[in-house]
Amino acid sequence: MKKGLTVFLILCLCFMALPVFGEGQKEVSTEKSGYLVIFSQCNNAEPYRAAQNDSFKALWSQYDDVVFEIQDAQQDNSRQISQIETAIVKNPDLLIVAPNERGPLSAVMGKAKKAGIPVICLERDIVDAENYTTWIMSDNYSIGKLAGEYMVEMLKVKNGAPEGKIVDLRGLLGVEGEQKRFNGAWDVMNTYSGITQEAEAVCNWLQSDARVRMTEILRAHPDIDIVYGHNDPMAVGGYLAARDLGREKDILFVGVDGLQGEAGGIKKVVDGVLAATFTYPLCTDKAVEIGNKIMRDPDFTPEKVYEVQSEMITPSNAVEKFNG
Repeated sequence: MKKGLTVFLILCLCFMALPVFGEGQKEVSTEKSGYLVIFSQCNNAEPYRAAQNDSFKALWSQYDDVVFEIQDAQQDNSRQISQIETAIVKNPDLLIVAPNERGPLSAVMGKAKKAGIPVICLERDIVDAENYTTWIMSDNYSIGKLAGEYMVEMLKVKNGAPEGKIVDLRGLLGVEGEQKRFNGAWDVMNTYSGITQEAEAVCNWLQSDARVRMTEILRAHPDIDIVYGHNDPMAVGGYLAARDLGREKDILFVGVDGLQGEAGGIKKVVDGVLAATFTYPLCTDKAVEIGNKIMRDPDFTPEKVYEVQSEMITPSNAVEKFNG
């Protein structure tokens, strides 16, 4: 009898512990306590990309409920595709992608979006705009035009028009930024028949490649007026090659990125290595701002494109703009 009474009392206590929902009452769901953000970076080795990574780490660290991960594709399309496929399995709350190239990355980014993962395309776009949620960028064509206009102004005027010989040190040709920086500059310079391209070399965005290729160009071309590096490391590589051959004072070197720090493009203008650079914003501040809204506000609909403005840095404003 005592054993039966004990069992009865235990059952009563269990039923009393169960939640009771009356009419109009609902079980309270557990709120989301954390977010996973994955950043697929095309190549950690480039100074611009390293600065981008550092900025993201600092910005996302301000949010205690965000876990932030960086993948390094090492400038390899296949590796980046594989890494994004792994990210999809993790089902992050936000995927940010800096595509290595426009075409190859389009399909896998679309796969992530179809899986319900918001996808931010960072500063570079991809072929199919439907395959990302929003694109945060700076207009590379406009940057190229600014560079072209600056180079026109710096060339000597002969017979009433500027004339000069230009060398292009180019990044990966399949990248949107490379194409637009080249086209923007030459759409300006091609309006003057006296401005010609003396040579060009694909240097993969790397200073070391640019130094090697520029040495070859200098030995084959005795007359060069301006070297247009489509990023600052390549422009600096061109300068170092010219310095090795004692020709750095005869040529102007123009770059793009305008990063801060001792090795950045702004300091290179301060030091007289570069004649000018054009800032290519990291776009990280905007990505964090928009990314947070996407994750936290179900009613927020991002714009398809957000543009972050560039700025020209020359000796007239480089010291003022340099933050160390």
